[in-house]
Amino acid sequence: MSDENKKLHDSDPAETQEWLEALDAVVEFNGKDRASFLLSKINASARNLGIDSALGLVTPYRNTLTNDEPYPGDLTIEHRIDAINRWNLVIMVLRGAEKAGSLGGHISSASSISRIYEVGFNHHFQVANKQHDGDLVFLQGHSTEWQYARSFLEGRFNRQKLNRFRQEAEKGGLSSYPHPWLMPDYWQFPTVSMGLGLLQAIYQAHFMKYLDNRDLITQGDRHVWYHSGDGEMEEPESRGALALAARYLLDNLTLVVNCNLQCLDGPVFGNGSIVNEFESMFVGCGWHVIKVIWGRQWDDIFARDTDNLILQRMENMPDGEFQNYGAKEGAYAREHFFNSPALKALVEHLDDRALQSLFRDGMGGHDFVKIHSAFVEARRRKGRPTVILIQSIKGFGLGEAAEGLNIAHNAKKITEAQLKAFRDRWEIPVADKDLKKLPYYLPDKNSDEVNYVKARRQALGGLLPQRRQKTTISLKVPPLKDFSALLAASGDREMSITMSLSRFLSVLMKDKTLGKHVVPIIPDECRTFGLEGMFRQYGIYSPYGQKYTPVDKQQLMYYRQAKDGQVMEEGINEAGAVCAWLAAATAYSHHNVPMIPFYIYYSMFGFQRVGDFIWAGGDMRARGFLIGGTAGRTALSGEGLQHNDGHSHIFSAVVPTCVSYDVTYGYELAVVIREGMRRMIEKQEDIFYYLTVGTENYCHPAMPEGVEADIIKGLYLFKKSKAKNKLNVQLLGSGTILREAEAAAVLLEKNHGVNAGVWSATSFTELRRDGMVCSRWNMLNSNKKAKVSHVEQCLTKAKGPVIAASDYIRSFADQIRQWVPARYVVLGTDGFGRSDTREKLREFHEVDRYFITLAALKALVDEGKLPVAKLTAAMKKYGISANKTDPVTV
Repeated sequence: MSDENKKLHDSDPAETQEWLEALDAVVEFNGKDRASFLLSKINASARNLGIDSALGLVTPYRNTLTNDEPYPGDLTIEHRIDAINRWNLVIMVLRGAEKAGSLGGHISSASSISRIYEVGFNHHFQVANKQHDGDLVFLQGHSTEWQYARSFLEGRFNRQKLNRFRQEAEKGGLSSYPHPWLMPDYWQFPTVSMGLGLLQAIYQAHFMKYLDNRDLITQGDRHVWYHSGDGEMEEPESRGALALAARYLLDNLTLVVNCNLQCLDGPVFGNGSIVNEFESMFVGCGWHVIKVIWGRQWDDIFARDTDNLILQRMENMPDGEFQNYGAKEGAYAREHFFNSPALKALVEHLDDRALQSLFRDGMGGHDFVKIHSAFVEARRRKGRPTVILIQSIKGFGLGEAAEGLNIAHNAKKITEAQLKAFRDRWEIPVADKDLKKLPYYLPDKNSDEVNYVKARRQALGGLLPQRRQKTTISLKVPPLKDFSALLAASGDREMSITMSLSRFLSVLMKDKTLGKHVVPIIPDECRTFGLEGMFRQYGIYSPYGQKYTPVDKQQLMYYRQAKDGQVMEEGINEAGAVCAWLAAATAYSHHNVPMIPFYIYYSMFGFQRVGDFIWAGGDMRARGFLIGGTAGRTALSGEGLQHNDGHSHIFSAVVPTCVSYDVTYGYELAVVIREGMRRMIEKQEDIFYYLTVGTENYCHPAMPEGVEADIIKGLYLFKKSKAKNKLNVQLLGSGTILREAEAAAVLLEKNHGVNAGVWSATSFTELRRDGMVCSRWNMLNSNKKAKVSHVEQCLTKAKGPVIAASDYIRSFADQIRQWVPARYVVLGTDGFGRSDTREKLREFHEVDRYFITLAALKALVDEGKLPVAKLTAAMKKYGISANKTDPVTV
């Protein structure tokens, strides 16, 4: 006997029974919490004695729960409903493939998770209504076919709707995966970007407790359910915050992992056991673990197996071998799984067909009662999150077409013979002659099945999935004058635009109406952004409160944690912080509470690092502010290549619902954020804002009169030239480089006799979008008066070439080239960043005042308005060498 098998062998059954009876007595008289405490103490003592206590991380390969809960439904009718849904989801995909083979679909994933969903939809998943604020249910991205089939049975969709699966170019189609943007009243969460959904679910549960602890909602028994496949759990994002979920005490979260042992091309962990791996991982991260491996068909066999032979057989059997038993005939299982006389004796009363059923129908993921019992227990367990590991067969019920096979994930077609066998297995009343027509099956609207699904959903609050599109809470945004400190000049006081943000938030959070709805989110960089003043005044949210005296308690801005703290400081964890932002940015939909989240971070660590989450934010109609601090490639002196952002605005421009600005002065920031709140809070537009702010200190002027509208549009005249020279240029600048454009204007007028108008380009991205709208309208309405873009409105009457400079790569300012009615020259910070002083970096990247001046003179030379000698003289005057290193190529 191997060492591993010896661990399962009982050398003293009587002593074992005494221990078990003692444990039963503790549970009976003192409860499960006391039993759990005693076991943890025993485990710790075992480690101290040098005993391999890691045994406690993996339990034997059987169900965690020994007793089943009474089933609250009618199993006979639920089996029929399950069969109907299976048929219709397959037909929907086959019809799509018949129309256009490229449309695709995932019949195998939906088939393996079908019964897990049935139990949840019929008995567990609450929807928001007058009696209950509803659960948050994340549905597996690759099983939308099941939800659509279920909605068909419920009467939400008709046949025509199902026939539009994955056909969305025109309105009325069904999205391929859960996409709230495309189906805004249906899908709640976009979960198909593998791995991203679980991290979001963790932070939705985290934010739900945050709202509850701040008395903005009453959590009650609301729950977050996340459904994942075992393959998806391989993603680093799926595993990245598991320990944090336990640290945050998220007993309002249950993760359901459908362990069908297969990912896209083959086994998830063919050479080992993915269930055992997951169990040890989750136990180590502090989760409750419930395993649902076997269905009730195995109960009698385990009762016969008094020597734990099956558990010993399973101990070292890899998933790749186990997969064979679900895919092959019962005789194969009898020969290879029950491979000893003692094992064979356990199943001698079963024929080969029954044996095959053990490894197909007999998996825990296909047993309504076992699944229900696990769901009930998950809600009971407190103090920590719970994971339910449910074993199933990928492609369950599809027979030779895909059941348990490596090709299951890509199965989208079925032969007529396979379809006939599938129909017979699930007893669908469709005649042989009609099979080629690929008919849906829908019972009469007054049938037992239809009435049952409607009644079950009515008892749980309503149809699922469904999404609230608007909050019923009306909030008023304060007028711009309330931020007067930012609209006035700072005088001789130098400050960063980041400090302007701090001052804006200070005013906003004191607002009697909106203040409590503001959620500052910072990934452990409060002091970098000058926001540490919030620590003492508003507190840092912690579900524990503060159990210690902070070392800086005697300081004015000490580190204060509180159970009702308003600031969410998520540690060095950009992915987690952005998921906290997503939860806050969708609270209007999930909790009927409009929140105003400000996620402030190093701009380099935003769209580049967690851009997929931000893209998902657009899909789920997030509303809030992303603040890219330390913005620009030259603004953050001393940090270098991995910290200097010169391209986040390019990334932000690709998200259709992201409205982005690169602001320079405090009044610009105030105008933009106030307008963003008006659109998102008052008008309830499904957009979010990205603002870049820097840490460079300088004096801020007062807001010029009448520029608010143009600040929002993206371009306004900041300073008109008062000189009366014959030559003219227009200088566009954004962010901190606007100040270099201001300085260049002085050089041009003083040293070169050129008038220079200075324009603040607060958003090249919004200018481009405006131009695109106008151009499209003009193309489709050529018989009407043409629309004029804001760029053209601003620059058509302005004289001379236009020079644009920013702290971002040239592509940023180059977005508006099509609409600039003059020679257009763009300067930017292409290439890798590096560390040095701001002045040296701007000279290196050729965006300082001298290069802006040189670019303006070169444009005038190219237009024949200046001799080349003037350009050569300027290069000598400003120390610019023709042999200077090209910043793009080094």
